[in-house]
Amino acid sequence: MKQSNLTLIGMPGAGKSTVGIILAKTLGMGFVDTDLLIQLHQKKSLQQILDATDHLQLRAIEEREILNLELEHHVIATGGSAAYSDRAMAHLQSISTIVFLDVSYATLKKRINNFETRGIAKTAEQSFADLFNERQVLYRKYADLTFDGNRLNQDDLVAEIAASLLA
Repeated sequence: MKQSNLTLIGMPGAGKSTVGIILAKTLGMGFVDTDLLIQLHQKKSLQQILDATDHLQLRAIEEREILNLELEHHVIATGGSAAYSDRAMAHLQSISTIVFLDVSYATLKKRINNFETRGIAKTAEQSFADLFNERQVLYRKYADLTFDGNRLNQDDLVAEIAASLLA
């Protein structure tokens, strides 16, 4: 691992939070979910923020939360839109190894049944397919490591990530 932290990026429904918690326990690290930090500091759910403002405001809040992270020995699960911010991603690259949990569109569609109310930072016109295609490029751009989240259950995925970090 190039840094003391590990950051998980990927689409909503990719398993960043679930895998992140298990990975942190497995590696004896702390865990931070930037979506939860946003909700804690804003005292609103992500969807409430979107309803009151727009996707660009949520992305700006997310960027600020990420830029304020000063952690060591943590697994960081980001929101799915973190990759839109070059500044946030540069900060994460400086403090962590970035792991992309790559999950297919078909798998995500099965996992997410609340696309319109989940608090996903997107334009009103954007479909889930549009968002998926747009974000894949960004995730691949920033990833130090990529793992296939389609073929493994969460425990096996954690074991594979942990093994690659410790190799």
